Amino acid sequence: MQPSGDRMSERKHLKLGNLITGAGHTWTEWRHPKASPGASTDFQFYKKRAQTLERGKFDFAFIADSVSINEKSSPHYLNRFEPVTILSALAAVTQKIGLVATITVSYTEPYNLARQIASLDHISGGRAGWNVVTSWLEGSAANYGKSEHLAHDVRYRLAAEFVDVVKGLWDSWEDDAFVYDKRSGVFFDPSKLNTLNHKGEFLSVKGPLNIARSPQGQAVIFQAGASDDGRSFAAKHADAIFVGTDVVEEARAYYADVKARAAGFGRDPDKLFILPSASPIVGGTEAEAEALWRERAELASIDSALSMLGRGFDDHDFSVYDLDAPFPDVFDRGFNSTQSLVVKVHEAVKAENLTLRQVAQRFSTPKSVFTGAPEQVADRLQQWFETRAADGFILIESLPGQIEAFVDQVVPVLQKRDLFKADYEGTTFRENLGLDVPANRFTVQKASRAVA
Repeated sequence: MQPSGDRMSERKHLKLGNLITGAGHTWTEWRHPKASPGASTDFQFYKKRAQTLERGKFDFAFIADSVSINEKSSPHYLNRFEPVTILSALAAVTQKIGLVATITVSYTEPYNLARQIASLDHISGGRAGWNVVTSWLEGSAANYGKSEHLAHDVRYRLAAEFVDVVKGLWDSWEDDAFVYDKRSGVFFDPSKLNTLNHKGEFLSVKGPLNIARSPQGQAVIFQAGASDDGRSFAAKHADAIFVGTDVVEEARAYYADVKARAAGFGRDPDKLFILPSASPIVGGTEAEAEALWRERAELASIDSALSMLGRGFDDHDFSVYDLDAPFPDVFDRGFNSTQSLVVKVHEAVKAENLTLRQVAQRFSTPKSVFTGAPEQVADRLQQWFETRAADGFILIESLPGQIEAFVDQVVPVLQKRDLFKADYEGTTFRENLGLDVPANRFTVQKASRAVA
């Protein structure tokens, strides 16, 4: 399959990242004979993975997070690093790859978050990204002394204000504010230090931030918006969007919708990257890949499938129901958490009258559409890219060794087809994504006043 069509004439390359999960993405991978169950807090595992990704010219490494667990949480959630901490360590053992940290706006302060990400950006030489989440698990509130979790729509209003405040704090210092003139004794130019003085619906933040603007101006913003509120938020504020679908028609519809929303906000849609998740299973042949998938599916039990399903319904306990009875009417529990998953389950149950067992099995270990020999996996990635279902992908390792297999076997195919870069094109995350450095808002304001 060769590059074709108007999309490829633009000579754009796929963007690739990896969501690093030490003990596996679901409840079952840690049981594999080659898996290391303690990898989620093993720095050597993360170091090896990040360096493997960089060898494969991946655009970024992505660290997910949550701030609430219980006995039914997945193994990786139960015992893992705080994102900025592990990424700061990885910054010292990598050179070019972007480093994306998940941090919730619901349970942190803008000033703290702005300092953390700005520090990571300086430590890494301009390679930081921030995945903006609003936290969807009700149990999160109790860990932060809150009586209740914010409603879905309120969380997105908070997120919009929060992101604007953080970006304003990142602009506290103009790019040439620090003079460092030893002869005159001038350390910085006071006229280029700016105080935000924000007072809004949810937040009151004075500023300024006590760290200079980073080499890339501001960190790259990620978001995973699937609901209507989430789509609008991502289209307006994000540089990249993490999408959880493996159905190409759904991906195309989402792509068209969010790109149109971005244009409606006055943005260049080509400066917003839509990145579905993908869990490739790469075998030497198609038959070998099929055998690997069966190997993975056999690790799952009905108990683990119920736990995985319950996570999307705010950790609801599905074990109390009859497995072979119609799926219980518990959808209200999920609409304030992961709406996208709950809607999919609701639609499937309504259309097919599925039992609880059928739903759990379908949504726990579905077979990846990116399963096959290296050329076949590359064909499917290319199809999604060329037909405007994706600008790239966030890969999730399906079995131990699969990321290495992708780097060694699929990446060369993509590079040969000129679908993926042969090397990094810059030093900062923004440069490698082809994103401009955002103008400092205070510099722009001052220039506008000078012209007026």
